[in-house]
Amino acid sequence: MKLNVLIVVILLMAGCQNKKKFVEVIDESSQLVINDSQVKNDIELEVYDFEGFKTFLNKKDNTVYVINFWATWCAPCVKELPYFETLDKAYRDQDVKVILVSLDFPHLYDKKLKPFIEKNKLTSKVIALDDVDMNHWIPQVDKNWSGSIPATIIYKNDNRKFYEDSFTYEELEVELKHFLN
Repeated sequence: MKLNVLIVVILLMAGCQNKKKFVEVIDESSQLVINDSQVKNDIELEVYDFEGFKTFLNKKDNTVYVINFWATWCAPCVKELPYFETLDKAYRDQDVKVILVSLDFPHLYDKKLKPFIEKNKLTSKVIALDDVDMNHWIPQVDKNWSGSIPATIIYKNDNRKFYEDSFTYEELEVELKHFLN
């Protein structure tokens, strides 16, 4: 009898390993459960730890860099993203590069971040910063940064300004123009 129970338990365990996993996808309007094989992730996402990311903070090539720190779970961040997209398109031919640095959690890249990028048709460069030692890297971005987002750096060569606040498009454009010659 005990042998039969043991065989049934082993068969059940083996059978469970072959079942497909399901992913819960939540959007603003409803909850939907879909098979994970149906999730579309055509977006290639560049992911850096802080050491790899530092190169984006120190370029000296006469280009104006607008680097925005944001996350899909941050409502003020999401609200201002269209302004960065508009800025990127309007000034792309004037040596201005917009880089959107996602601080989303790594386990949500495929479920939240990539679908967000695709749904919103983001054309600015989007990268993910995956470095859990925030106490180490936040002060290296700016010594006065509390760590709250949205946060933005605008710089050209050695001229740099840090903003720990949201922008309207007009405010963002005014700040950018301080860096254009």
